[in-house]
Amino acid sequence: MKKTLLIAASLFLLMAITPVVKAQEVGTGLDIYSSYVWRGTKFGTGPAFQPYMEFSAGGFAIGAWGSFSAGDVEDAEADLYASYGFDLSENSSLSFTLTDYYFPGDLWFEGTSHYIEPMVSLGLGSFSLTGAYMMNDGEGDIYLEAGLTAGPVDLTLGGGDGAYTVDGEFNICNIGISTSKEVKITDSFSLPVSGAAILNPSSEQFYIVVGISL
Repeated sequence: MKKTLLIAASLFLLMAITPVVKAQEVGTGLDIYSSYVWRGTKFGTGPAFQPYMEFSAGGFAIGAWGSFSAGDVEDAEADLYASYGFDLSENSSLSFTLTDYYFPGDLWFEGTSHYIEPMVSLGLGSFSLTGAYMMNDGEGDIYLEAGLTAGPVDLTLGGGDGAYTVDGEFNICNIGISTSKEVKITDSFSLPVSGAAILNPSSEQFYIVVGISL
């Protein structure tokens, strides 16, 4: 696991020192959701507060993202990530993301406390494909997802193995439909609102989630 962490840290560093000549941006914000559902699985209880910070320049971005539930079961998460994306043509794009998943409560300097995931995403107009492989302590889980934007809604179909399904075998675990809009509060401020309905056929669980972005 230490070797995996060393490789991940090297990739983070390599992406961080990549020469950049385009405009640089620093952003931060907070999303608040009625609950935290990720890839068809619900984490924690109660509303989830999800802060983030990101530095971006051109197609490169590096940042931190977390989720902290307000209920009795916190299931906190604090991740670091780096990504690089670029256009293949006028209607297609390709991006690579490396994420270090960490769950507070575990010791941060222990290698087994970290879940390292390389992910690649391909955009083809309104259609997208994503593949990810999450590694921890010598084992790994695959997750594949197809997405389609159809007018005001986004459709998602995802499947995985290991921790993503009840029996560990590859199966569909994430069927979702989502949408978003901005609610005008004043002439100069609008509140982004999003919602999703999510079915996990593997666990036979169905969720409805609504959130706002600040």
